[in-house]
Amino acid sequence: MAGASGALPRYRLAAMTYSGQVTVGGPADVHELKDLMITKIAVGPMDNNAYLLRCRATDEQLLIDAANDADTLLGMIGDDGIASVVTTHQHGDHWQALAQVVTATGARTYAGREDAVGIPVPTDVLVDDGDTVRVGRVELTARHLVGHTPGSIALVYDDPHGHPHVFTGDCLFPGGVGNTRKDPKAFASLIHDVETKIFDVLPDETWVYPGHGNDTTLGAERPQLPEWHARGW
Repeated sequence: MAGASGALPRYRLAAMTYSGQVTVGGPADVHELKDLMITKIAVGPMDNNAYLLRCRATDEQLLIDAANDADTLLGMIGDDGIASVVTTHQHGDHWQALAQVVTATGARTYAGREDAVGIPVPTDVLVDDGDTVRVGRVELTARHLVGHTPGSIALVYDDPHGHPHVFTGDCLFPGGVGNTRKDPKAFASLIHDVETKIFDVLPDETWVYPGHGNDTTLGAERPQLPEWHARGW
């Protein structure tokens, strides 16, 4: 985990027990899995979450959403750099630091095919539903969730040693799906995709890492699905 100098970057410091509760300007939190290290930090005026994934076998790293505060993100990344950065969707609060991070690290960029046009940094790899995104020996499966934006993607890590983990961007939060701006068609599309591609195929133990705010699990959210349908958001 140490950089070339041997010092542990301060943004890696965290309590032993992962909570997923982070604040802008505060320390990162680290979820230690057997094959993957997940570091979560909050950045920017909209309290965006950014996630650094590190393959424990190869030390390769991948960043999900270079949202803001490039210096903070680069401090978290450390001297080992990143091989790739995934932007979950085209909304500006999720890519404010993307250009600086890519310039500093040379990382390859990934985004959903339908959203890439709205991201002002060229996308090297256009991601479709079911595509595999790799970090070292770890494989993540992309799920295309339509409604918050046309090309939003979630990334699912099906941990072979435990329960799945899913990075949902702004498509799923504690208490509901993402904002569809009171558009009934967009809401119907998003909740359909979230149900069929996330809730219907993953167990209650699945850990959810959203684009803003605290983490949750599918089990905590599943009982609320009828309420979400009824209210239309």
